[in-house]
Amino acid sequence: MENKTASKMAKALAETQVPVGSLAMGWLGQAGFVLKSPKGTLLGLDPYLSNSCEALGAQHGFDMQRMVPAPLSPEDLLPFHVVAFTHSHQDHIDPETIQPYLRAGGSGLFIAPHEASDQLLSLGVRSEQIKLIWPNHEVVIGDFSIKATFAIPLDGGDLNHIGYLVEASGGPRIYFTGDTDYNEILSISVAPYRPDIVVTVINGAFRNLGPREAARLVKEIGPQWAVPCHHDLFADNRVPDRLFRTNLVLQGMGDTFCPLVQGEIRLFVKTHDVERPALGS
Repeated sequence: MENKTASKMAKALAETQVPVGSLAMGWLGQAGFVLKSPKGTLLGLDPYLSNSCEALGAQHGFDMQRMVPAPLSPEDLLPFHVVAFTHSHQDHIDPETIQPYLRAGGSGLFIAPHEASDQLLSLGVRSEQIKLIWPNHEVVIGDFSIKATFAIPLDGGDLNHIGYLVEASGGPRIYFTGDTDYNEILSISVAPYRPDIVVTVINGAFRNLGPREAARLVKEIGPQWAVPCHHDLFADNRVPDRLFRTNLVLQGMGDTFCPLVQGEIRLFVKTHDVERPALGS
């Protein structure tokens, strides 16, 4: 479905040509990303496009007012073939993103673990729009292969946190950590798949990886690029991404530091072939 009032970022994504062996990626802020494959398949991840967390944060004594405007509107998600979620927290599954998308006629697929799926159903998403996923399970949408990975939850409220391994048409393979603390199982389970890009949370609060732990994980996995996220949007969750770079340098991985600019589309090109198992293995 077409959105006739598309934002600047949505127009840039639509106009981006993605050669075989490449992948287009843009950062929405927090843990939100958009991806485009060589065949034009559009994938969203954890899009938080409102300011709904301000009221939620205030209830718990946190300043969660959005500090940077959302580069997309919920209606900009209408052309997307699929949106994937890592867990059910409001800065990942946002009612003020999902419900306006549905009201505008959004009928794309959603990929989510079980508790996140329940949250989507409660927001009015139809069950046939949802594909369940769990660690080590793969879903194929268009030319995207999407495999869920292990992650450590914040508390007992949602024990179904996951990350993702994503690739399309032989292009760069991306590992999204999702919200997670450090554990050696993260690298033990992901490193054999040899991702080219690691997109990692670095905020350090709420039982998440901080700059030091995230850099350690990057060292253990050994990607070409390391992209920080989940550190930019709220005053009480804000961390300078340069601290991540500092820790990457200390790990001998400084050249991997690859911060993205919110609202801009970057083309990642696979530069060399490596032997690695398929995501479905």
